[in-house]
Amino acid sequence: MELPRSVVIGHDAIKQVGDVCANLKIGRRALVVADETTMKIAGDTAVQELQERKIRTDTYLIPDANWEAVCAAKDLLTSKDMDFAIGVGGGRSIDVAKLSAFQAAVPFVSVPTAASHDGVVSNQASIEKEGHKQSFGAQTPIAVVMDTGIIAESPFRLLAAGCGDIISNLTAVKDWALARNLRNEYYSSYATALSELAARLLIENAHTIKPRLEESAWFVAKALVSSGVAMSIAGSSRPASGSEHKFSHALDKLAKKPALHGEQCGVGTIMMMYLHGGNWEEVRNALLAIGAPTTARALGITDDELLEALVHAHEIHPERYTILGDAGLTHDAAERLAHITKVV
Repeated sequence: MELPRSVVIGHDAIKQVGDVCANLKIGRRALVVADETTMKIAGDTAVQELQERKIRTDTYLIPDANWEAVCAAKDLLTSKDMDFAIGVGGGRSIDVAKLSAFQAAVPFVSVPTAASHDGVVSNQASIEKEGHKQSFGAQTPIAVVMDTGIIAESPFRLLAAGCGDIISNLTAVKDWALARNLRNEYYSSYATALSELAARLLIENAHTIKPRLEESAWFVAKALVSSGVAMSIAGSSRPASGSEHKFSHALDKLAKKPALHGEQCGVGTIMMMYLHGGNWEEVRNALLAIGAPTTARALGITDDELLEALVHAHEIHPERYTILGDAGLTHDAAERLAHITKVV
């Protein structure tokens, strides 16, 4: 079980990056991984704070979250004898940082500038390789620093997507229990309870999640940490990734212009909750209250793309058993499901 040793969430938390890294005694040379935008938003401040604590820094501005960027960051970590990596930004920078740190066998510090998905705390990285996104086991962050002021100022669409990713825990844990019952898969009641609690709290407080409200950013950030910790306890992404994530990954492959990961997972959760016989309308209403997409049109995809993703979702990570089973849905069943849950 690998858990973050330090989690800092709050206003001006970015100014504690230097103290956090120094107190953890993880080294005196750091590689800061960001993109051009997030470097300006938070990376420059992080570098300044590190240098004030006598931690030397190099920076790597990623072109994209692809395999080439991971290899380039790993080469910098190893060739320059870096002690640890810091990912500053959204999912892209953090995924590149965590996977390159894992490959270089050094610690990783997560400094998200948006709360768009639970990858900011997890040991999983989504990286484009050979033309499509793939999931890789990576480094659990040794520390997480989430500045709620910065997160609140990020586009609200990102925060709403993070809510969708957290709410998707509800169907992920149902899929996990199904795999335990039908395939005798390892199952952690503790990880499940923590993951489900984060989703339940978010649904109950959906009406309070508002744009540019730091309290909303703080609430979602804490829920993302809980979700990430649940995955660390489980030793896999099972508590937060099930059939709804398969649907999202299928959309990434099939749609001309996919939506955000958390947005797609939210819509997937509506449909998968119906298949589980659960309260899918509660999920839909919570997403609507937050302002997250609940239909194909709101995702910016066509009805045909959504239906095609439903039909092929079971092919994603076939080793992971879910409500979709081994055979998946027929096109007629997918169409009926989409119409009943009002996603098309």
